[in-house]
Amino acid sequence: MTQAADIAHVVDLTLQPQVTAFFDEPTNTVTYVVRDPASTACAVIDSVMDIDYAAGRITYASADAVIAFITAQGLTLEWLIETHVHADHLSSAPYIQGKLGGKIGIGAQITTVQETFGKVFNEGTDFQRDGSQFDRLFQDGDTYQIGTMTAFVLHTPGHTPACTTHVIGDAAFVGDTLFMPDGGSARADFPGGDARTLFRSIRRVLSLPDATRLFMCHDYGPNGREIRWETTVAEQRAHNIHVHDGITEDQFVELREARDKTLGMPKLIIPSLQINMRGGDLPEPDDSGKRFLKVPINGL
Repeated sequence: MTQAADIAHVVDLTLQPQVTAFFDEPTNTVTYVVRDPASTACAVIDSVMDIDYAAGRITYASADAVIAFITAQGLTLEWLIETHVHADHLSSAPYIQGKLGGKIGIGAQITTVQETFGKVFNEGTDFQRDGSQFDRLFQDGDTYQIGTMTAFVLHTPGHTPACTTHVIGDAAFVGDTLFMPDGGSARADFPGGDARTLFRSIRRVLSLPDATRLFMCHDYGPNGREIRWETTVAEQRAHNIHVHDGITEDQFVELREARDKTLGMPKLIIPSLQINMRGGDLPEPDDSGKRFLKVPINGL
């Protein structure tokens, strides 16, 4: 299993990529544009597609804001990264790719997620469960280039089987594995999730150098504080309410499993999973040209 020392052999942990955040208030999601300071190359991490679920209406204002920024800055989009198959927002990666290019990447265990939820949503044989909707499936320890920067992939399952953390210079994008210190950690009760696995994944992330900047996928402003999405390894190790130094694996599992029993389903889980397991594409149209999402009764 890859450790921080191994990452340092291939990633310049002193390099500081330029990170611009776009906060989507309806879903509390943070999308990042990560720029190579030595070139015009950039990546987009965890993009958002807008949905009015009650009206069944898809729009792209959030994605258009990201596109406008990249265009105005004269950047070249090389990657669209999904840290996992999100259950709380829809990905706009194919839409942005259609405007700006770039490759879409996700963890290789997307195939496990596709197999699981392909059954939940009773998808037919036309739905491919091999990850072919994505341009790259990342294994633990894989690297890829964003201009002159080398990005390193850590497989960090526990929230979902396909979760990954992307280490780019001194910045790590953790998806839902961690929240801000006063938010704790992600739930681990979705199909394929596991609290013990999540704890071990988090400890891998927290083995990075103390000064490593950690960027969250979500923030909910616990106790009414202002929204934040950037912290450090040192801050998490000292203050994270679920996994600060001194918390044992068994203590975390007991806490996490008890908390998960109190949580309801994310309000956008049904449309999110159907679209995100397709790489952000909508389901294929029927004979009339219309597209539909399914609601599995008692299926989740």
